[in-house]
Amino acid sequence: MSQALYTADAHVVGGRSGRGRTSDGRLEVELEQPKELGGSGEGTNPEQLFAVGYAACFASTISLVGQGLGVDADDVQIDSSVSLIALDGDRFGLGVELQVALPSVPGERAVELVRAAHRACPYSNATRGNVDVTLVVNGARL
Repeated sequence: MSQALYTADAHVVGGRSGRGRTSDGRLEVELEQPKELGGSGEGTNPEQLFAVGYAACFASTISLVGQGLGVDADDVQIDSSVSLIALDGDRFGLGVELQVALPSVPGERAVELVRAAHRACPYSNATRGNVDVTLVVNGARL
């Protein structure tokens, strides 16, 4: 394995209905099942954390890739949806949709930028081949 550029450490007690915190104390959350899964919905759930993390990482990757392509994409906005999906054999999976808005990047150039970011983003690379990821760019589904 290559040398890590950064490592985040976290500790969780109680799983989906417990508490989680990062080792540096910057993030501390009450974890709770959503109402749709029989929980109170009062806390944060893993799908929400994944949705925020993926969207933030993808937006940063778009800006970085844009710089390399000579495209200013700093106005990027992403709405992310992460779905918990029941699979065969008592297994579960995830589905992701990233709706990317690039107001200052027109048409095919925006599509090219998002595709390049999808190849480079650590979350995209971690999920590729295992999680269905749908990309929507300026309202058009890829």
